Amino acid sequence: MATAQTEQRTPVAAPRRPSRGLGTLYRGQEGMWSWVAHRVTGVSIFFFLLVHVLDTALVRVSPEAYNDVIGAYKNPVMGLAEAGLVGAIVFHAFNGVRIMLVDFWWSGTRRHRLMFWVVVGLTVLVMAGFLPRHLMAVFGGE
Repeated sequence: MATAQTEQRTPVAAPRRPSRGLGTLYRGQEGMWSWVAHRVTGVSIFFFLLVHVLDTALVRVSPEAYNDVIGAYKNPVMGLAEAGLVGAIVFHAFNGVRIMLVDFWWSGTRRHRLMFWVVVGLTVLVMAGFLPRHLMAVFGGE
């Protein structure tokens, strides 16, 4: 009959995480920030559409109330919010194309970082064309 021998095992050290010092809990890079920005812009656009449908539906209930609501939107704060909305839509659209390329292009996952910076560049370029004219209209330059 064989005797049960106890084996002594040396403890295995847990693998060490490399310290990157990026200052965030998740230490994410372009992929994580793209994911976060896509969700935030999507939720922002959803709430805008909800408010837009509700205030447009108000015209059937009371045209006077509708005119009051639209009049309340004509101030600089709402003008800046409109600029933010356009920025969110532009980023969300370009980033959606990036996501489709990552999902369906054979080389998409290897080039996702480059595509993220292309999305940021295109967003800045489009907003640079939009903002001067919009801000002149908001702050009375027209």
